[in-house]
Formats: sequence, C-alpha cells, structure tokens
Amino acid sequence: MLTEEAVIEALRPVQDPELHRSIVDLGMVRRVDLAALPTVTVAIDLTIAGCPLRAEINNSVTDAVVALDGADDVVVEFGVMTDEQRAAVREQLHGNPGATAGSQPAHGHAEGRTIPFADPDSKTRVLLIASGKGGVGKSSITTNLAVALANRGKKVAVVDADVWGFSIPRMLGITQDPTIIDEMIVPPSANGVRCISMGFFVEENQPVIWRGPMLHKALEQFLTDVFWDEPDYLLVDLPPGTGDISLSISQFLPRGELLVVTTPQPAAQKVAQRAAYMGHKVNLRITGVIENMSWFTGDDAKRYEIFGSGGGAALAAEIDVPLLAQIPLVPALRAGADSGDPVAAQTDTEVGQAFAALAEKVDVELAPKRRYRSELKVL
Repeated sequence: MLTEEAVIEALRPVQDPELHRSIVDLGMVRRVDLAALPTVTVAIDLTIAGCPLRAEINNSVTDAVVALDGADDVVVEFGVMTDEQRAAVREQLHGNPGATAGSQPAHGHAEGRTIPFADPDSKTRVLLIASGKGGVGKSSITTNLAVALANRGKKVAVVDADVWGFSIPRMLGITQDPTIIDEMIVPPSANGVRCISMGFFVEENQPVIWRGPMLHKALEQFLTDVFWDEPDYLLVDLPPGTGDISLSISQFLPRGELLVVTTPQPAAQKVAQRAAYMGHKVNLRITGVIENMSWFTGDDAKRYEIFGSGGGAALAAEIDVPLLAQIPLVPALRAGADSGDPVAAQTDTEVGQAFAALAEKVDVELAPKRRYRSELKVL
C-alpha cells in the first residue's frame, strides 16, 4: 500500500524553482491525503500569494507522485504560507541580518550587517565591470560575460549598480519582479543568471533622483537582503566614472576584481584610465581590460575598424594588465540587448565565440590560486 511517508520521500527531490531547495525541507508540503486512492491529494503552501511559478511547481509535484505505484492521479491544492512560516524559511536560508543601528560602515560591512561576498572564505568571485565613460557597452559586456560564465556551468549573479542607467534586466530577458519573503529578496533570473537592479524598484521611465547616502543604502540592501545562494560569480555593473557608487562598492566588496571596459578609440582609452586609477586608489585588484566595438566584419568578410584601433592594448599596457578580449561590433549585440536575447548564448557566432573565450580566460587562466590548509607548513 502507498504510504504518506513514501509520497513525502518522492516529493523531497522537488525544488522550489526560485529558492532551489526541496519543497519538503522548506515546509511547503502541508498535507498528503491518501483517502481516495488511487488519487493522491497533496496540499502545497506557496511562499507568496500569486506565485508566478505555481504551474511549474504543480507539474513537478504531479510528475513525482504519479511515478509511485498505486498513485494514478494527483490533485495539488495550493495555499499560502503564514507569516511565521515565511520567517522560518528566511531564517533557514538567509539567517537574520540583525542590523546594528548607528554603526559606521567598514570593509565588508554595511551598517553592522555582514556582506557575505567580503568574507575571505567566500567561494564567490566578485567581478566589478567599470568604464571611464558611458557609451562603451559596459552593461552589454556585463550581461554577455555573465551568460557566457553560466554557459560554463557556473552559478552566476549580477548586481546592476548602474543606478541611473539600469538596463541589465532587459538585456538578460528578465520579465518578472523579485519575490519578497519576510524581507528577504529573491532575485529573478533568465538565461541562467540571477539579477537585482534599481529597475525593479522604480518606474522604468522615471529618473532616480537620489543623493549619495540613499544610493549607498540601496546598494547595501542589494548585497545583504538578497538571497544570492552562494554563486560562483557575482558581476557588478558599475556606473560610468568614479563617483559615489563606485566608492561604496569598493568599500563593500574589497575582494572585488576590476575589469575595465573601453573602445579602440584613443579618447575613450584616456578616459578609461581614470576608472583604473580609481581601482588602484581603493586597493582593488585590476584583472584586465576588455575592448568593445573592436571591429565590424562586413559582407565582404573584411574587418572595418570603425572606432580606430589600439585603445584597449594601450590601456592594458598603461596599467600593466592583460587585454582580455576584443569584442566585435555586430548588429546582433544591439538587437539582443533590446530583446533580452544575449548574443553570448549564440556560441556559433563570431561574437558568441568571443564571449565564450573571455569567460574561459576569466574562469580558468585568471582564477585565483588558493592555498589550502593541507599545503601550509607548520613551523
């Protein structure tokens, strides 16, 4: 005979699509009813009312139960968690930040709240994508590098810290808002990348007219109140220049590696130097330079250097770091940004291969070498 315990065990591998944890472990399975066998009734409590992934959960629960002998049909009844249940989920996944009022921010801390990515034991590599000026395609580089890293099987997250010119959600193809569970923010995802952005909290056509302290606080929440679930990579799309946001991020994420984006144009290269020098000033490691819009390949198969040449190499030589990639200028790059179809997903194209090579270089060649305890000699 089919038992309630057998149904529960069958449901244990079923994960909440947003939290990536077992619905059993999260306490979402409220009841299993076997009174009407071979029909099994399963009551599921969703984390929030109107959960956008309800249909996906329904299908996963049904598939798991009908695979059992004696279960020919499944009825899934949905309810909503209580405030106490949501608090328990938040505590299980995210702990209780317990902000300390009145304390001063320090490296890796934000008003008394620990930023997990600043912990020396954190497995997450933080990549800060910067540029000296706007218009060089920094957000496009961030988006496609994130997707290319996800294509390599990595868990990837993006913080869209370009608070005045937020664009990452659209570029990634994200169409839903974050989920809030007892003040824990669960970021939406698309193309294998999770993302949080100011664009989720203001109207798209409205300007962000905030002073430095308010922006500082918003970035703190992006890093402490969001359930990132220990990604392999956290990419941060910085605003152009060297203003308050870049300084706040360098304070919050002292382990961050700076990638500087420029174009081949010498004028852009000169401006990009300022972002690199800012990195030196705040003791960030500068990992390398990415040159965008390097050339356009015409129908005649010839390369046309529309924005000149040599800017990326000159900047890399100036700040003594490698030139990591030269990304060609193609219409698909612009079109993909507008439609939410990143070109990095098109690995059979020239630009897709360029991002794949960049991701491999970042992931393999530039991976920091860790010293493990077993390698340390006791003197």
